Amino acid sequence: MAGASHYILDRPSFDEPVKVLIVVAPYYKDIADDMVAGARAELDAVGAEVDLVEVPGALEVPTAISIAYEAGIYDGFVAIGCVIRGETTHYDTVCNDSSRALQLLGLDGACIGNGILTVENHGQAAVRANPAEQNKGGGAAAAALHLIALTRKFAGQS
Repeated sequence: MAGASHYILDRPSFDEPVKVLIVVAPYYKDIADDMVAGARAELDAVGAEVDLVEVPGALEVPTAISIAYEAGIYDGFVAIGCVIRGETTHYDTVCNDSSRALQLLGLDGACIGNGILTVENHGQAAVRANPAEQNKGGGAAAAALHLIALTRKFAGQS
């Protein structure tokens, strides 16, 4: 819809420090670098401690998050990657399976911002990744922060 605007929640604030892991699949390195920059800026704005790990591809992102989630040392996670449609159905498998795995981890209690782009071409990815444009990396980090705040809110209630 042309001219549509999106409502963006106010950034949450935290009384206790936040530790977040960014898991990035840098297959399209320029896209990944822009998304990481956007995510880091959002996390820096709340004073989060940030670690970053790289994995080979989008399918490995949920596995890496699962390993880190089980370790129990992070409050939340930002998943970053990019899947560009090709000539085969591999695109559908990677998009669906990575998204489903992240959703299942979230339903298990992991606070995850999903920043795995699924696009038709590199140009679409570039606009979405650019922190000065759609800033999907920053949006994924914001989603993780909101889930962390919600988790802490409910943990504080009896």
